[in-house]
Amino acid sequence: MNQDMMEALQALAADRGISEDALFAALADALETAYKRIPGAHEFSWVTIDPDSMEIRVFAQDLDEEGEPDGDEFDVTPDDFGRIAAQTARQVMTQRLREAERDLKYEEYAGREGDIVTGMIQQSDARYTLLDLGRVEALLPQAEQVPYERPEANTRLKAYIVEVRKTAKGPQIVVSRTHPGLIKRLFELEVPEIADGVVEIRACAREPGHRTKISVFSNDSNVDPVGACVGARGARVRMVVNELRGEKIDIVPYSEDPVDFVMKALSPAKVKDVLIDEDHGTATVIVPDYQLSLAIGKEGQNARLAARMTGWRIDIKSETQVAEEAAYADVDWAEGEWIVDEATGEQIWQPAEGGPAVSANQWVEAAEESSGESPSPGDIPRAEEDPNRFGEDGLSLTASDSASNRPGETS
Repeated sequence: MNQDMMEALQALAADRGISEDALFAALADALETAYKRIPGAHEFSWVTIDPDSMEIRVFAQDLDEEGEPDGDEFDVTPDDFGRIAAQTARQVMTQRLREAERDLKYEEYAGREGDIVTGMIQQSDARYTLLDLGRVEALLPQAEQVPYERPEANTRLKAYIVEVRKTAKGPQIVVSRTHPGLIKRLFELEVPEIADGVVEIRACAREPGHRTKISVFSNDSNVDPVGACVGARGARVRMVVNELRGEKIDIVPYSEDPVDFVMKALSPAKVKDVLIDEDHGTATVIVPDYQLSLAIGKEGQNARLAARMTGWRIDIKSETQVAEEAAYADVDWAEGEWIVDEATGEQIWQPAEGGPAVSANQWVEAAEESSGESPSPGDIPRAEEDPNRFGEDGLSLTASDSASNRPGETS
């Protein structure tokens, strides 16, 4: 009988994937619980099982006044212990086995945060999607799913483990399809140089479902990091794109020089110059006029991803904008303000450094003398548009007029 029990325990351990030691411990706990339910059982007692002979014995010790074990241990195994304890041991054994299985599954995935797993889509609804990983299930919340990505049931899907929780029902594995770490792990699977550490992914910026930018660096001067990731005829990067359901991927070389790094990060746009302001953490990028829309990208996507990847706040300007700002800055503007003349009720320009004020009529005359022609009616808004901003003659007296029409301008 003991030999039959031994073989049954070994078969059970192999079937459940639990070690024999853990199974013996669970059986001892079950028998101990069964013994303590027997009337007259000793309070401080324990069960031992000989793994060779499968002999089961119960030992106990007396307790002193403080409840501590006192004296020698002695054998208290009941004569009919096997018959009495059989049913109770069975129930407790089943419970212990379930707990051992849950602990084993948790330990299998506990240290795998940041790893990638492949699962079968089992169930999907508006809140989450369940992935069958074999022995356990993974939870893919709606917030971790790529927008508009609707994989079909019973199809395989790769996901990134972001958290492993230990619950009463077993481990709960939370996975993601939007995490930037998914990109790095997918490239590790497809690019041996990354898996070996020859090529490193230094930075990654991603807008799930649309576009991703990664910067790569090679620790070997003989290995091209971009070429290693792209592969022959784009075979390697194509496998990653297919797994991401067509998401575009830009691969740029990493550089320690901020100017060079920002230039490469804005590819495919061609950058003329980059001005770095380390105090404010900004990078002013100057591009040709025909490259401005390409550098910014659709709805600012290219510039946004480049800023996330480089860590700099990027301000993109065309050559024409830079030239206009430079010309504007070269003009020597006089300081002052528009005020209302209490005597006449019209607006006049009062220079900040003092001196006589300039009326609207004098401004018109000065504009005619400097330009040689009168302001056109379309250039002068009428008083009925905003009476508070105009004089009695209906001329616009705001500070937003052209440089040649500003009273108080000095050459």
